[in-house]
Order: sequence, then C-alpha cells, then structure tokens
Amino acid sequence: MASALINVPPRAKRGDIIEIRTLMSHIMETGFRHTTAGESVPRDIITSFTCRFNGNEIFRADLFPAIAANPFISFFTVATESGKFEFEWIGDKDFAETASASITVE
Repeated sequence: MASALINVPPRAKRGDIIEIRTLMSHIMETGFRHTTAGESVPRDIITSFTCRFNGNEIFRADLFPAIAANPFISFFTVATESGKFEFEWIGDKDFAETASASITVE
C-alpha cells in the first residue's frame, strides 16, 4: 500500500515564498528488468503528480521510468491566502493516491 508524506508549513505571512515537499512510497518498477527466469517484470510507475491549491492547479509533473523509487517532489509557491493543498498521484495498474494539507496565511 502506498503512502504519502507531505510537508507544508502550517503558517506563513502573505507574500512569503514557501516550499512544498512530498514523498510517495512506491516501487517505481521501470519495466526494463527481467526475472531470473528471463521474464520481463511489468512496468509499474507513477505517471503524474498534481498539486491544487483551493481547487486551482499550481504544479504538475509527468513522471517516467527513470524516476527513482519513492519519488520525492519539492517545489515553491507564494503564500497568498489561507487554504488547502490537494495532492494527487496517478500511475500504472490503476494506481491513484491523494493527500491534503492546509495552511493559514496571516
């Protein structure tokens, strides 16, 4: 079972640049490996990551087999108002995970 670790500052001053960090627990199998019997190990990766703030998309990344297991994504945004960040990971084999975090802007 996948799980996400999210780091969003709980408070910020209006106009502050804040860092958002996420870590998703996932094996990220490339599809390029083979078993000892010579059979291909099927690809199983996260293919996209999206972050929305108060319903508006603020960051998106498309992921590919070269991304390491347990992908860590970090990005910056400007604190403009209090609200909720919503994170979504989509991948192979019907993989879908979500998480959220809130911030208070003073």
